[in-house]
Amino acid sequence: MRTQRKKIPEFASEQEEREFWETHDSADYVDWTQAKRVSFPSLKPTTQSISLRLPLSLLEGIKSAANSKDVPYQSLIKIWLHEKLHEGHGH
Repeated sequence: MRTQRKKIPEFASEQEEREFWETHDSADYVDWTQAKRVSFPSLKPTTQSISLRLPLSLLEGIKSAANSKDVPYQSLIKIWLHEKLHEGHGH
């Protein structure tokens, strides 16, 4: 039996759409059983630069660890932050 889906409204801005989906269940609007997996190999996540003051000894330790893994130290920091974040949320 086919379930009647609601029509997705037109949005004036990305912010308006974001607010809509924060308060509505997409299953009321999309038949996820018909979804197809896609890949976006060239899509890069949005990033934002931050300033972070670290004790020199900590920074040197991070750089040393990154050097031993043959990765840039800023990349290693991102990897560690990502791992820690998901460790704490059980992902």
